[in-house]
Amino acid sequence: MTDTKQAADDLRELVDRYVALWGEPDPEHRRAAIRDLWTADAVHVLKPPEEMRTAAAALGFDDQVLEARGHAALEVRVTRAYQEFVAPGTFEFRALGDADRLADVVKFRWEMVPRAGGDAAGTGLEILLLAPDGRITRDYQFIE
Repeated sequence: MTDTKQAADDLRELVDRYVALWGEPDPEHRRAAIRDLWTADAVHVLKPPEEMRTAAAALGFDDQVLEARGHAALEVRVTRAYQEFVAPGTFEFRALGDADRLADVVKFRWEMVPRAGGDAAGTGLEILLLAPDGRITRDYQFIE
């Protein structure tokens, strides 16, 4: 296998594991996947949707960026998203197939689609900074 082919396969596998995590129903598997994907001191930084930023500003909050630091906080973040969007059977997440990597930075887009079919209910852009071991150290999520 060529280095280019291997790199493309590795990138696809990372993105697939990342997206699958948000739909993982088993808490133990979810916890293990978080430890496999992110470093212990990783930070997930979310730029929330406009309606959330507007509500925060109305309450006097200037900083309209949300952060989850470390495995425990990441587990809360992923679990909450799973409970709200996936567990009721309403939505599923999928990568859009546009992943790209430059050195230790990965970017890709994803969408949240109704399980029953139809147009995407939400999309996002993910920018990941990878540690030397290939795990995520910084995760920047933009809800579009």
